[in-house]
Amino acid sequence: MTQTLTLRRPDDWHLHLRDGAMMRAVLPETARDFARAIIMPNLVPPVVTSGDAAAYRDRILAALPAGAEFAPLMTLYLTEQTDPADVVQAHADGLIAAVKLYPAGATTNSASGVRDMDKVQPVFDAMAEAGVPLCVHGEVTDPAIDIFDREAVFIDRVLDPIRRRTPGLRVIMEHITTSDACAYVRESDGSLGATITTHHLLINRNHILVGGIKPHFYCLPVAKRETHREALVALATSGFPYVFLGTDSAPHTQANKECACGCAGIFSAPVTMPWLAQVFDEAGALDKLEAFTSLNGPAFYGMSANEGRLTLEKAPPTGGPQQIETPDGPVIVFDPGISLTWRVRGAENGTG
Repeated sequence: MTQTLTLRRPDDWHLHLRDGAMMRAVLPETARDFARAIIMPNLVPPVVTSGDAAAYRDRILAALPAGAEFAPLMTLYLTEQTDPADVVQAHADGLIAAVKLYPAGATTNSASGVRDMDKVQPVFDAMAEAGVPLCVHGEVTDPAIDIFDREAVFIDRVLDPIRRRTPGLRVIMEHITTSDACAYVRESDGSLGATITTHHLLINRNHILVGGIKPHFYCLPVAKRETHREALVALATSGFPYVFLGTDSAPHTQANKECACGCAGIFSAPVTMPWLAQVFDEAGALDKLEAFTSLNGPAFYGMSANEGRLTLEKAPPTGGPQQIETPDGPVIVFDPGISLTWRVRGAENGTG
């Protein structure tokens, strides 16, 4: 018997669209299911000023398919030269929804990120006063720290000190991957939120390394032990109000993934909602899916939930899309290697 589930139309609170031909190819895959998305600013060159954000937003809107109803929520890339006044004004004007902190060298296109947190404290202070959220890639870059420990160390060395020095700063720990991060966000007083990706709910580090290296499972932060994945599922499916979906869907061409130094990133936008339905179904928590995908994020960012609806249906196992074609080459779609038994039946327009 077919089982259906109708939710308010979801949002993606962490998305990479890239630019140019790649952006035009992958944008429809998000706009089909999602009403809004926080757009990452790590282009080359990065989106560092309000003028950069306005121009990038215009390019995204111009690339939307006819009839699509999708709102890009722009962010600024924090650098040690960021002007606090530009940040505050851009947020007041509704141009940006947040600022993104990349520790320099932590992930793709992060070379322009922050090396000395003291140099950006004036920006944090201005953001706290003006209510501008800070999105954080939470990993230290100290080469002495094991890659599987970099998130936990970041919380102790960087994030907690920032929050203690800056009362009132609203922070989103993006793409959390550890039980340490789950425990930290569970202590939130409402000023701290976290996003969880689709893929971190489904894979652990064995999926990357056992039976040969799987480059299409490689991302940053890297997937951790199974105990951490289980902690993420428990948090996501719990109904906890300060955790919400951020896919971190990040397209790279097949050639750039399957090479001697493959790029970090997993492209999950086309299949996120079916896979999430499966995760929540298996956890006996389908009644919590709408909060995770459609309610908690808008509430944290001070926005209304979307008026549109998205309907999922449980049906006999189906094969999802394996790749999408772009002018730069194919992009492989996330596939954890198990049968997918949910699919999107349809979405109705209506943003918050």
